[in-house]
Amino acid sequence: MDKIIDFRKTVYELATEYPEFKEIMASVGFKEITEPEILASAGKVMTVPKGSRMKGIPMEKIVKAFEEKGFQVSGADGAPVPPTPPTAPVKPPVPPTAQYNFPNAKPERAEALKSYLTRLSQGESLDTVREDFRKEFHSVEASEIMQAEQQLMKDGMPLEEVQKLCDIHSALFHGATKEERIANAEREVAASMIRIADHEKAEQQAQYGDKNALAAKLIAIPGHPLETLTRENQALSRRIESFRDAAKLGVSLKDAVHAIREVTVHYAKKGDLLYPLLKVKYDVTGPSSVMWTVDDEIRDELGRLDKAEVEDDAWKAAAEAVVQRADEMIYKETNILFPICAVNFTEDEWKQIYRDSKDYENCLGVVSKVYEAAEEDKPAAKEKEVQVAVDTTETKRRSSSFVGEIVMPGGHLKLDQLEWLLNTIPMEITFVDADNINRYFNENEGQKAFKRPKMALDREVFSCHPPKVEPLVRQIIGEFRAGRQSSVSIWAEKGGKTMLVNYRAVRDAEGNYLGTAEFVQDMEFAKRHFQQGGEKQND
Repeated sequence: MDKIIDFRKTVYELATEYPEFKEIMASVGFKEITEPEILASAGKVMTVPKGSRMKGIPMEKIVKAFEEKGFQVSGADGAPVPPTPPTAPVKPPVPPTAQYNFPNAKPERAEALKSYLTRLSQGESLDTVREDFRKEFHSVEASEIMQAEQQLMKDGMPLEEVQKLCDIHSALFHGATKEERIANAEREVAASMIRIADHEKAEQQAQYGDKNALAAKLIAIPGHPLETLTRENQALSRRIESFRDAAKLGVSLKDAVHAIREVTVHYAKKGDLLYPLLKVKYDVTGPSSVMWTVDDEIRDELGRLDKAEVEDDAWKAAAEAVVQRADEMIYKETNILFPICAVNFTEDEWKQIYRDSKDYENCLGVVSKVYEAAEEDKPAAKEKEVQVAVDTTETKRRSSSFVGEIVMPGGHLKLDQLEWLLNTIPMEITFVDADNINRYFNENEGQKAFKRPKMALDREVFSCHPPKVEPLVRQIIGEFRAGRQSSVSIWAEKGGKTMLVNYRAVRDAEGNYLGTAEFVQDMEFAKRHFQQGGEKQND
């Protein structure tokens, strides 16, 4: 066996590294891995051991399949990857030519330079990359390095990572001796950090102008969404101070953590009303990619600590760490998120955000004020149109007798009857069409556990989910679309209640995929029923 495969890597990484990986995985039951959409989303967070547990496919069967193909398997227990020196990956091909917004840019040279930087960032040795570099380039200008670095950031590499690579970049592009590399690296690190910072600052000023001043102006409007969110942050700051005071006194921190946990409603409003709009309409992806993930991590950790029975040293350390993260998020919202929203969102969008925010409970002791402009400008009810969707002979024959009604094989209903019938069903109902667009939410008479803002209608369903959930949603819909599954049920805890989330593929009479329906049901009534039944049996 001359091939060693490490199952601690993600499925996406293994599929990229080993061409036969997908075929072997499909042969043991992971057929969805052949779907590019699933591999590029869920595959980036899924490992083979995790997939084994999720699908109930024994690891022994998977390991045997790979051993039969000449692999030596490691990491089958799913343990974390220990820190090891980077190994040289397969050399990526030089990407196709792209256009750059830099003066005197030479796209083909910048793309080639970027490919070398990418190989270095993936861990390939400097000597190997330099050998290829020297075959193609005799010299390189600093401006060309900047173009390549900037394109790496546009492709998704964080600024901090580009800065960390600057000394390696310098060693590649400049001196040959150790002494020359060190001297050049020091100069290039400083120059690179300055030019990247200056370029980003110039871009932000051109795009946003005085965004902080505009945000302050909106925050001064009573009832404006930014005014409410800012007051919530101020209330959170006071609770964080109370937590720290209690920590200094050495008293119990449980009550303080419980009080801070109310921030989850604040985070929910950001996740439902701000992040998706920034991402989908304005192509501002940073907050949804980073802040949304951090929000979820803070929320989950606060929930874990709040439910813990023991308040030991480890618990206190974790509490102090997560409270610090919540404090840092206040700063990020005030100085990054809110100003970006202020310069992008229109007045009509702010008004709709205000209306949608009424579905959320007050949090952190903050009561929302009236946003007069939104109350005075309520959208007029649009005249509802009746559409007869079923084009059958029977429908045609009866249509003249049922004007104003929707005729279906199972009967006929007036539009208002259908609307209130759907709203009366004791479930939260969502329909996503075949193009992955949110098309319908019912207005369940009880308060919804999963908020569905009106702004989310006619928007891609994936944009409405936080980054850690999006891969699962893509996987479910991909399974439905491919015809491999027709239903998926997930049990969840929401607001202290047990919820059943049931996803169903919607198909026509010929089995063609029309979309996905989601049904959310509060199962507390069933829990109480069986608990009472159990008590009676024990009597």
